[in-house]
Amino acid sequence: MPKMKTHSGAKKRFGVTRRGKVQARAAHKRHLMTNKSKRMKREGRSTLIMCEADGKILLDNYLPYQRKLKRQKRRYEGKAAKEAA
Repeated sequence: MPKMKTHSGAKKRFGVTRRGKVQARAAHKRHLMTNKSKRMKREGRSTLIMCEADGKILLDNYLPYQRKLKRQKRRYEGKAAKEAA
């Protein structure tokens, strides 16, 4: 089976945390900011954690190798914890 390609637009827009959750920047922050509330502007500065269902779709279809890295890290961390105990 051939290798899957990472979606180049997705790798620029999304990141994966160490626990495997997908991070994204907030939407609606580019223009017409005078009409938006202070709270919306303030909360839009940070990155957001996507819900699990959307994150799974992204990792499976657009960022396949990020998901693989997540599994390897978890496996490595588990071995290190066992050896330390």
